[in-house]
Amino acid sequence: MAWRTSQLREAGFGDRHVKFLVATGVLLRMRQGAYLRASYWSGLSAAGRERTVIFMHSYGTNSTSAAGYVYSHTSAARIHGLHLWQADTLIHVTQAKKPSSAGSDAHTRIHTGTLPSSDITMVGQTHVTTLERTVVDCCLTMPYKRALILTDHALRLGASLDILQEAADQLGKHRGVRNLRRVLANADALSESPGETLTRDLLRELNVEAPTLQHWIHTRAGNYRADFAWVQKRVVLEFDGKGKYFDYRPTDEAVFLERKRESALLEAGWVVIRIQWKDLFDEAYFKAKVLAALNR
Repeated sequence: MAWRTSQLREAGFGDRHVKFLVATGVLLRMRQGAYLRASYWSGLSAAGRERTVIFMHSYGTNSTSAAGYVYSHTSAARIHGLHLWQADTLIHVTQAKKPSSAGSDAHTRIHTGTLPSSDITMVGQTHVTTLERTVVDCCLTMPYKRALILTDHALRLGASLDILQEAADQLGKHRGVRNLRRVLANADALSESPGETLTRDLLRELNVEAPTLQHWIHTRAGNYRADFAWVQKRVVLEFDGKGKYFDYRPTDEAVFLERKRESALLEAGWVVIRIQWKDLFDEAYFKAKVLAALNR
């Protein structure tokens, strides 16, 4: 699947042959000295390609050696599979020594600093910051809402809130720590998608009565779990807008099941509010739509 130039030469492929394989679309040159089978790349999702670019950086620079650096910030987030919204595509690494030309280019951001061993883990053969350290680094450098999306997902994957809060306490007046503390105060592992995170936070910002998250409802057609529920008022809110930013497209079967679910909820006496991505950026419309259902 992936080869270094030296491996291709050992297999009998000279420089001219390698150039021919690249020109004919058999191989992709991912970076200097590192090649990938094109058919493998074409089958990857957008998120898969982002992770592969990082792994190929590691592969091409031998950064998995003891003297290498640690992938951090949004690169660590991608390796861990965390949700990212509007994040940069740079490769971020942290190393103790000042940057040299090795492994550094216009697509790489090198952060200088010493990481304690407790902040480093291995994913495959790649050194990467732990979930908690990744959250801290991203919250210190990202806008609030983007950081909240990532943190919700990290908590859902098992990141320790206690460790995160301890890290925030130790940072004192470090640049970005106010954003980190704000994120930790509002993060919730129960939000299962970026859209749910933004919806929950917008409800909070607009001072709308807080709903119950992931509430199970019994209906004649079965039990359903609502994204948001105001139980006493029998109102549920469902977020539908995954497709615009996260390559999600519902299948015909999924659309059918969603309609069946809504019909069952309506029959059981619940009001269903549906929110799309565009609604999250029209606060007046969003608030009016929610309050109309809650105050009916």
